[in-house]
Amino acid sequence: MLRRHILSFATLACALGVAHGQTAAPTAAGIYPTKPIRMIVPFPPGGGTDILARLVSAKLTEANKWTVVADNKPGAGGTIGIGEAVKAAPTGYDIVMGQKDNLVIGPWLYKNLAWDPTKDLTAVAHVAYTPVVIATSVNSRFKTLADVVAAAKAAPGTVTYGSPGNGTSIHLAGDLFEKAAGIKLSHVPYKGSNPALMDALAGNVELLVSSLPSAMGQIKAGKLRPLAVTSAKRSSSLPDVPTVAESGFKGFDVSTWYGVFAPAGTPAAVVSTLNAEVNKLLETADVKAAIHAQGAEPLAMTPEQFSTLLKAEYAQWKGIVEASGAKIE
Repeated sequence: MLRRHILSFATLACALGVAHGQTAAPTAAGIYPTKPIRMIVPFPPGGGTDILARLVSAKLTEANKWTVVADNKPGAGGTIGIGEAVKAAPTGYDIVMGQKDNLVIGPWLYKNLAWDPTKDLTAVAHVAYTPVVIATSVNSRFKTLADVVAAAKAAPGTVTYGSPGNGTSIHLAGDLFEKAAGIKLSHVPYKGSNPALMDALAGNVELLVSSLPSAMGQIKAGKLRPLAVTSAKRSSSLPDVPTVAESGFKGFDVSTWYGVFAPAGTPAAVVSTLNAEVNKLLETADVKAAIHAQGAEPLAMTPEQFSTLLKAEYAQWKGIVEASGAKIE
């Protein structure tokens, strides 16, 4: 009799949750979520990470009747926001939109960080990835990547390229391209993507190495000529633009990824619920369109797959950062 009552109560509770449009995960503390979830954004409003974080937050709220609120905590290349997520209680109510720069590159640039992304965070859900684009002003002498290589070989160090700053994945993509092509370019670091973009359009630097979302507006406006993307496959947003690999540098593949993380120790049931709901969003037409509009590619993963990616790239990029000589100024 008692067992029948318990089963009936559990069934009723489940039905109520479904009736309210919620996906509930049982945890040691009860049913998740029962209160607002904070999505920490480690960069200022308006950038690629912020746009994706707000998209995911809004769609999780809309689809599940949850309350997911984006909270910008910028500074120190995104490491401040990650640090806040690491220190949060592992309950699933504080999550963070991390990305390659602050999780696999930043730790090798900022020597005094008190956290290790592979130990102090739990990978929850991969959201999207974007290639780096090598571009130039539409009025530039360069029509192809081969033109850049020829000019750099003829006069080493004279061809300039702008990036969002020293030690970013964008800068390091440029450094890796130099090594792959056997050329020497002159790197001009800026404090962010927009100043580098403006100087490239003005011809003050001959090349722009940029995330695709940051450059897409000017590419679509016909003011910026994309020469190549750095991903293994062509971007669906720029299907006519070749990859660096296709341009003669086989195996070249540098992309930036974005995804949701939680503090280490977050219950597996919570991680599973969040992963499932984010992955559902990535299958919807409107979310796919919104991500493609940013020049990015949606890509779902299990938590295990995402964790494996984090660990592999964290180890890989240590050597890349050290070989580049990049330093935080």
